[in-house]
Formats: sequence, C-alpha cells, structure tokens
Amino acid sequence: MCGIAGIIYRDGSTHPIGDEMTRMLQSMKHRGPDSTGYALYGAPENGNLVMRYKLADANTARDFEYEDRLRRHRFEVESRLATLGATLHEVEEETPYAFRVTFGFDGELQLLADLVEDIPDAEVLSLGRSLEIVKDLGDAESVHETYGLHSFAGTHAIGHVRMATESEVDIAGAHPYWAYPYSDVAVVHNGQLTNYFYWRRRLERAGRRFMSECDSKIIAVYLAKEMSEGLSLEEAMHKSLDELDGVFTYIAVTKDELGVAKDELAAKPLVLYESDDLVALASEEIAIRQLLGHEIETYDPYEREVLVWQR
Repeated sequence: MCGIAGIIYRDGSTHPIGDEMTRMLQSMKHRGPDSTGYALYGAPENGNLVMRYKLADANTARDFEYEDRLRRHRFEVESRLATLGATLHEVEEETPYAFRVTFGFDGELQLLADLVEDIPDAEVLSLGRSLEIVKDLGDAESVHETYGLHSFAGTHAIGHVRMATESEVDIAGAHPYWAYPYSDVAVVHNGQLTNYFYWRRRLERAGRRFMSECDSKIIAVYLAKEMSEGLSLEEAMHKSLDELDGVFTYIAVTKDELGVAKDELAAKPLVLYESDDLVALASEEIAIRQLLGHEIETYDPYEREVLVWQR
C-alpha cells in the first residue's frame, strides 16, 4: 500500500520541512506503519558534504558484542574517510546505530561510498551537499522525535510511509533511496517494477552497487545516470516511462528540483496542490491539508504524465 509525499517552495525560501513532512506522513500512517523515511534538502554547509550512514538496524540483536562492534566499525568509517583525504568537521551519533558526518572532500563519491560500505553492516543512506536521508522503523512522529527533525529547515523534501509486503521490516528496505553514487538525487515510489532484475543487472554491469532488494533504488540510480549523461530531470523521467515497466507513481528530487511521474495505467494514487509559492503532493489529500489552513483545490496527474518544479 505505502504512501508518498513531496513539498517544494518555489521561491527557494527555507521552511521547517522536517515538521511539515512529519505532519504529512503521520496523516497517512494507515498506509504504512512499518517504517518512515525522509529526503530533506537544506542549505549547503559551506560547501561541505553531509553523509548519513548506519552500522546496524533498529531490530539488530543486542548481543554482548553489539556495542563493541559498533564502536570498532564507527572508528573504521572515520579512519577510511581520513585516509581518502576527507576533512571531518562534525560527527553526530543520532542513534546508537545511525550517524551524521559533515566533512570536506574533493574526491570521487563512489570510491568513498564503496569504502564505507565495505565495512560489515555499514550502509550509506545519503551523501550530498544538500540532501539528507533519514529513515527508521516506526511512524513519522517517532522518527521525527528520535532524529530531532524539528530543527531541520530547507526548501524541499519527499517522504514515505511503508507497509512491508515483499521484504523484511528494516531500515535497508525503507524509502527514500539515494541514487548511489550520484550526489543529491533521491526517490520515493509507490508500486512495483516488473523489469527490476533486468535493470539491476544492467546497472551493476555499469559499476553500480545495491545494498537492498528494493526496486525503488533502481529508479533513483536510473534517473541519476541519465542526468549524468546530459539529460534534464524532466527528460530522464519521460524516458523512464518507456524503459521501466510496472505499475508505479514516483517522486524524484535533486538539489534544485522536484518531479513526479505516473505510469501508463496511473493506478497508484497521487493528489497535487499547486500555488505561486508552494507545490505539495501526496498519495492522499489529507496529507496536503496538514500544511494549509484554508480550503484548497487539488487534482490528479494523468497517466504517463511527468511534472517537474524548480525551487
């Protein structure tokens, strides 16, 4: 079932998008109570990179070696960053297993991500100058409180509430997905890709690596790859409708844009509100109404429709 949502402020002004996206996602808790995720876009921190990563899952067994293993692996992450020439500015432990690192780095992001993810149990959730992905088990209010999202201000965001139907209830299966190894691209998705394995094998042959079996990650990497070869986000999304098979609605974001695409059947719901300064969209209208204190008019995008907005 699942639920997806997105907001973008078209004038580029910053707003408490951590709070706003939480209200949207919490109103759709009935669509997916297993996990909640955010892709939040804030102001770049003096040109630094922000990496969010995890070293375990919320439901990892807490045996007698658990804390020692986390300490050793965290030290190894920071050592490998330093070995690559990264200048660490801040390391925040947001939970015993999830971390936020701010650092300066001019090298290759794929090499950095690969070195981190070669550490047992490590997974890079996001890496970029604007993008930060936060996701964990539970509803939006619990994730919001655990990660302190009340303090996150930014220009645009997407979010997802998940009902685990084809994989375990864990963080690795939670949305959104970062488009490894490309900076600042993420996707949330409601539906299913029927040619997932075809595209996974094709992207793996091109040097991409996948840390989960979720088909949504394919969309993120596919779009980022097309953009790296010269297409705009809108052009890449149009192309995806011809090359990705299945029944789906997805929202994609970059550091400057937010877009939505629906497949040729348009069976997965999405409601859209648009004004001069704000665009908000979600699986249900109740989510959009969490942002606005007045009567609104919404509409549903058509089949095979692609819409993109810039901040």
